[in-house]
Amino acid sequence: MARPSRSAAKKPRLRALPGRAAPAPEAPSDAEATLAYARSVLEAEARAILGVMERLGDDFLRAVQLVRDCRSQVVVTGMGKAGHIGQKLSATLASTGIRSVYLHPAEAVHGDLGRVGRGDVILALSNSGSTEELLRLLPSFKRMETPVIALTGDAKSPLGRGADVVLDIGAIAEACPMGMVPTASTAALHAVGDALAMTVLRSRPFGTEDYALLHPGGKLGRSVQRVFELMRTGPANPLVRDTSPLSAVVAVMTKTPGRPGAACVVDKAGKLVGIFTDGDLRRRVESGLTDFTVPVRELMGKNPRCVTPETLVLTATAQMRELRVDQLPVVDVEGRAVGLLDVQDLLAAKFV
Repeated sequence: MARPSRSAAKKPRLRALPGRAAPAPEAPSDAEATLAYARSVLEAEARAILGVMERLGDDFLRAVQLVRDCRSQVVVTGMGKAGHIGQKLSATLASTGIRSVYLHPAEAVHGDLGRVGRGDVILALSNSGSTEELLRLLPSFKRMETPVIALTGDAKSPLGRGADVVLDIGAIAEACPMGMVPTASTAALHAVGDALAMTVLRSRPFGTEDYALLHPGGKLGRSVQRVFELMRTGPANPLVRDTSPLSAVVAVMTKTPGRPGAACVVDKAGKLVGIFTDGDLRRRVESGLTDFTVPVRELMGKNPRCVTPETLVLTATAQMRELRVDQLPVVDVEGRAVGLLDVQDLLAAKFV
């Protein structure tokens, strides 16, 4: 009987290494399970925030009063994730007219504590209430006679016991597979900070114009900007008397700084009676009318649409679009031409 060839012989089996289990096949990804878990994280954080609502009481009212009546600055401090929440809280307070700075606890013990002075109010954030860097600052805060508001998850913690006012968010289960990563607790701290800042804002005389003053950039700042902030005034405001010849009007439009495409026509009292534009000049020349000795009062556009210095720039911009003009005269309450709003200035300010 013939022997089997070597190639047909059985191959030796690979044995697993001692102490190691054979790797399990990788389970396919489950999109629905992934989304369900993500939703559970949001639900846990929402529950944490709703749970804090029931805890607001007299201490919250005291905290509102301390922050509202602060005559110096609100110093916000915290370590780690709570510190990041604190930085946002400080920025929110500052943006709503409350002077506020963020103080890093670790830097504070090495000299930055000099940023704090009598008359300040301290907002200290720590979920555990036992953050060592924060606790080291409490004696100094006491000596400076600066009241401390603690935002913490444990009112009986060292921070809670050392504070003048405690905003207790309670023990919160984190929305984390390990139950350790600050998630639901920081959401609650964030929400309480916002509630405090907005309640203080509501109790103070601070309106949209005040808010815009602190936000000069972007869409928000533009939304409440007034014409007087952009209009051309003084030597940049092209004014001509109604008795001036067309040649003088052209000279004014040419020599005025910024080369506006129009001139405001005024009477002897300085009141606006008309406007003459580059377009008016171009149409005359195209029609063969080249007599530059004609008084501008015979050529100007009479009763022009105009705005006041206090008009919102957005309103003036909409008016210019509607009229399809590039300039709008600006007049005061007595009808005197005090400025000119030019489309080039609107472009530079990103209104158009």
